[in-house]
Amino acid sequence: MTPLSAWVAPPFPAREVLEGRFGRLEPLDVDRHGPELAVAMRGADAVWTYLPLPPPESDQAYLDLLRGMQARDDIVPYAVVDAADGRAKGHLWLMEIRPAHGVFEVGYITYAPALQRTPLATEAIYLCGRRGFDLGYRRYEWKCNDRNEPSKRAARRFGFQSEGLFRQHQVIKGENRDTAWFSILDREWPQRRLAFERWLSPENFDAAGRQCLALSDLNALVLEAGGLTLRRGDLTDVEALLALQRVAYAENAPLLGVEPLPLRADYRALMAELEVWLAADVSGLTGALLLDPQVDHLLIWSVATHPLARGSGLGNALLAAAEARAAALGLTTLRLYTGEKLSHNVAWYERRGYAIERIEALPDRNLVHMVKHLVRSPAPMSA
Repeated sequence: MTPLSAWVAPPFPAREVLEGRFGRLEPLDVDRHGPELAVAMRGADAVWTYLPLPPPESDQAYLDLLRGMQARDDIVPYAVVDAADGRAKGHLWLMEIRPAHGVFEVGYITYAPALQRTPLATEAIYLCGRRGFDLGYRRYEWKCNDRNEPSKRAARRFGFQSEGLFRQHQVIKGENRDTAWFSILDREWPQRRLAFERWLSPENFDAAGRQCLALSDLNALVLEAGGLTLRRGDLTDVEALLALQRVAYAENAPLLGVEPLPLRADYRALMAELEVWLAADVSGLTGALLLDPQVDHLLIWSVATHPLARGSGLGNALLAAAEARAAALGLTTLRLYTGEKLSHNVAWYERRGYAIERIEALPDRNLVHMVKHLVRSPAPMSA
């Protein structure tokens, strides 16, 4: 993480198109987007329940409202445009933008029924986050009326963490509003971005467009199994994680005759590529589990235990945690690889139900690929 003494405030976001796979965010242009939005929002009065204003009484009133948004210089209003037909089906703002503190918020989210509960609806939130963090912002906010349960569920699904409640925060439409606050921090964003991108990838949707892995599951922050509780890592853990990996894999180097693959990695980059789960006690990190969820299996990229924790059962607990993670994601196959010369590792995994699947020859070593298939629990019988 960059020390704040060297931190430079990011620029105010320019009004630029943000391209996605399912659609794009275009700077709101009433002449371009207004008629489409007016048609899409007709009869959708429920959308306005928790917004500051009541539903517009006419298309013209709606266009006037949109012109007011477009004219403001303290927000960045976007139209959400569907790639399937090129039509605008909702709008939202980047707002509460405070470059001096590196803070931005996504708000005034107004989705027509045709946009709600679609991949594009989720992608729009991802594009806003990517935009802010790529510019150098430190904090991505989500706020909503505490009575708005769907909004709070959405925030958690997207990986925002709850920060509490501002009581009697506002008077909206003649009623009290208690405001629930949520945020994603820059140090957390790589793992949140990873979850978004895995969820949005083409491989995560079947031929009927149904998701394979759920975003709420991909964004889990705690992993528990066999009495062990692991927390999700973030960028502040990079140095400690690298130090743990070095001592955990140190004894493998002379056996392999080459540097173990996990020690060749850029762990800052891995925060945006793999799920990072950490075990710790008062002395620091004791174990790490790095996982790569795929649509049809979970790859265990690394299992590391501190030498001082060996013999405590931590290694077994970490493998159990990997199985629990697979089950939580609805996966029944786990894969891993280890060096062929590390016969003690191969035997250890075999005792825990992993079988050799194949041997891969690399220029400087052979890798033993292993697999384990879990038994899916039967569905409970209906009464």
